[in-house]
Amino acid sequence: MAAAAASASMSATAVLIPRVPAAVRTTRCSALPPVPPRVSTASFSSSVKLTPESRRFPFLQTKATEDTSVDTGELFDDLKEKWDKVENKTTVLLYGGGAIVAVWLSSILVGAINSVPLLPKIMELVGLGYSGWFVYRYLLFKSSRKELATDIEALKKKIAGTE
Repeated sequence: MAAAAASASMSATAVLIPRVPAAVRTTRCSALPPVPPRVSTASFSSSVKLTPESRRFPFLQTKATEDTSVDTGELFDDLKEKWDKVENKTTVLLYGGGAIVAVWLSSILVGAINSVPLLPKIMELVGLGYSGWFVYRYLLFKSSRKELATDIEALKKKIAGTE
C-alpha cells in the first residue's frame, strides 16, 4: 500500500515537472524576468529593407548652416557678463541652493512613497483621474480652451510683472 502511494506521488510529481533537458535548466536567484534570446543581425537585416529618412519623410528634411559649432569661450563670457549684471548675488545663490535642496527632498519623498506597496498604484489612479478631469475641463471644448489660454496669459503677465 505504501509502495503504491509512493509510486502515485512520484508519478504526480513527474507530471508537474516540465520536461526540459538538464543542460537547459538553470537556477535563478534574481527577481528580474528572463531576458529573451538575441536575434542575429544577419537574419534581421535580410528581412527588413532600410530606406533613407530623406525619402520617407521629405517634409522633415532640414539642412544645417555652416556655423553650427558653439564657442565655449564666448558662452562663458556671456554668462560672466550676465552674472556681473545681477545685483543681489546672494539672493540668487540662496534661491538656486533652495531649488537644489527642494529637488533633492522631493526625490526622497517620491522614493519613500514608491516604497509603500499600494500607494504608487493609488497615486497613478489619482494622476489618471486628474488628467481626465483636466482634459474634460480645459481641452475638450473650444470655449474652455480659450479660457485656459487667457488664464495662461494672465499668469505669464503676473509672473513677468507686467500686469
